[in-house]
This record gives sequence, structure tokens and C-alpha cells, in this order.
Amino acid sequence: MEQSLSVTGFCCRNLIPCRQPIFAEHHGIKNSSRRLSIHNSSDRNSDDRIIVRAAHNAGNASEHLSHLSCKVQSTATGLSDTDSRDFLLPSAGRRSLLIIGITAIALSEANAGAEEAEPQAPESGDPDTTITDKVFFDISLCPPLTRSNASSICKEADPLGRIVLGLYGKQVPQTVRNFKAMCTGKAGSTYQGTTFHKVMQGQYIQAGRQGLKERGEVPPPTNMDRNLETINPSAFKLKHIRPGTVSLCLAENDDEDSVKLRSDYRNVEFLITTGPGPVPQLDNGNIVFGTVLEGMDVVASLSALPTYKPSERVRQFNEIAELLGDDRAANARNVWDRPIKPVVISKCGELQAIHPSLTPTLP
Repeated sequence: MEQSLSVTGFCCRNLIPCRQPIFAEHHGIKNSSRRLSIHNSSDRNSDDRIIVRAAHNAGNASEHLSHLSCKVQSTATGLSDTDSRDFLLPSAGRRSLLIIGITAIALSEANAGAEEAEPQAPESGDPDTTITDKVFFDISLCPPLTRSNASSICKEADPLGRIVLGLYGKQVPQTVRNFKAMCTGKAGSTYQGTTFHKVMQGQYIQAGRQGLKERGEVPPPTNMDRNLETINPSAFKLKHIRPGTVSLCLAENDDEDSVKLRSDYRNVEFLITTGPGPVPQLDNGNIVFGTVLEGMDVVASLSALPTYKPSERVRQFNEIAELLGDDRAANARNVWDRPIKPVVISKCGELQAIHPSLTPTLP
């Protein structure tokens, strides 16, 4: 018995849902009253309409199938090559094409999502905070300065302890070499016997101001290479985030202009941050080249020392004198924030770094 089935088929030229019934008259498929008759078909509730309806609803999916060929072999449909332009695919053929198409679309979208979610490679040139060298400072405390001993450093000082610094020789090699040369005396000058001339409470302690040895200042070095890292942007990547950060003073340099203008001037002034918080005003102005490995308790004790604080009236007079061009204004400011008890570097030198490693107190 012949049964009829009216369906919405595929327009095979583009393989997209076609809202007009498609007819073919070949090998048992007849065009009768614009109804599609199929011989020996008894499955009215077959999945033909389900597959066709799914294809119709998958509008976007069907467009991706336009590149597929609409030809099928005559053994599957009974159609010849000449009659294969417009036909209704068999149930198995439609199911296979639909599954293949939807799978291809899913894979394409998955690949696109994977490309978008692909993590970016880490930025090249990240700071290298490997500890390559170690130096130490033995710190002592002198009695308060008076008129009788204002021009000399005490001979008998009370030891406070040792500060051990780890240096980032891979990140800023020239800065580290110069600093080590000052600690060992190879630079023609040394930090030994000089003072921490400034204590900014809650921020940092500072040393290495150049001047007269008798006043606890650093003699200008005579055997030191010029530090070209001071003009290299990559040397300023590390920030003053944690207590114990060691940096070369560029923005916060206290050397007198007459010293800086010398052709053989080499900057050796440095500071150590004391905490408790970061010191962002130093970032991008100073070169961070190391960190405190041992002796943060000594650094903390230095940061708590009382310092000379000028009164508001003295500050106002100093500003007026500076406006008038009086050089004594700058000289007077040199003693501001200076510890009342001189803090002396009684000894300094280099320690052997056996295994370069990362320190847990990186800035």
C-alpha cells in the first residue's frame, strides 16, 4: 500500500532548510497532487520529520553546511547524477550530514574559544632578583654630638649589630659592582667609618653622602666606573614595596651641587627602607639593587632614633634665605633629619654567596 508523506526538505544547492516541498520522479518517487509519495514506506512517525525539523531550527548550523556537496550516490537514493540537483535525502543520509555539520560547528566554536582563552606568554624582561653577592655593615652608635666633637666621629662607639645585604647582580650588575667596591675599598673610597646621615622615620635610613671623612662623610671614589644604568629604564623596574629594600639614591640624593658637577663624580649614596609600609615616592627615581637578608632588627632600631627636627620658624627663615640666594640655607638643611646620636658604619666588607638564591623578603 502506498503511503504519502509531506515534508519540508533541503534545497540542495545550498543545503539549507527549504520551506517548499521538493519532489523527484525517479525510481519509485512520484509527484502526485504536490504530495511526495514514497513506495513501501510504513513509518509515518519515522525520524524523517524530526531530522528535517532539527535542521530547519538550526538556521545558523545549516549555513555552515553550504560547502558540502548535494550529490549522493544513486545506490542510496535511486537517482541518477542528472537528477540529483533537487531531491529529498534519505533518512540515514540526512541524519549523517546533520550530525557531521553540527559536530564541525561545535569544534569550530570550541577552537575559537580556546584561542580566546589561551593564556598569554609571560612578559619578557621581568626583573631578576637572584641574590648573586652579599655584603655586611657592622653598625655602632656614638654619643650625641656636641660643639667639642661636632667635627669628628667617636673613637669608642656602642655596637648595635650587623646588617647583611643581598645584591641583585643579574638585574643591575654595574650598580652592584660599584656598591661592592665601596664595601671592600677597591673603589678608592669606602663606607667604613662613615655615618647614616639621614633617618626618615617610618620610611628609610640613608648613607653615603660625599664630603669630608672627618665629618663622617664618604670621600669621593677615585677608582670606579661610571654607572650607565642610571639612564637605563630597565634598572628602575623594582619598587620600594617591602621593608629592607636597598636602593641607589638618585632622586633623594643629598650630595652638594659642587660635588655633583665634578667630571669624576660617582654617586655612591644609598638607602634602606625601614617599613612598616612601602615608600612609593622613591619608585622610578632610585635604582633598587638589593635587600636586607639579616639584621632587620638593627634597621628598625635605627629608624626609631630621635633626629633633629627644625621648628616651623626655622623652616620659614630657611625658605626666605633660599629665595635670597643664601648658600647657608642649603647647609642648614643638611642637618635636618640627622640622628642626634651618630650612627657609624664601623666595618663593612663582602661575604661569600655560595648558592645564589631568591630571598623571601624581596622588594
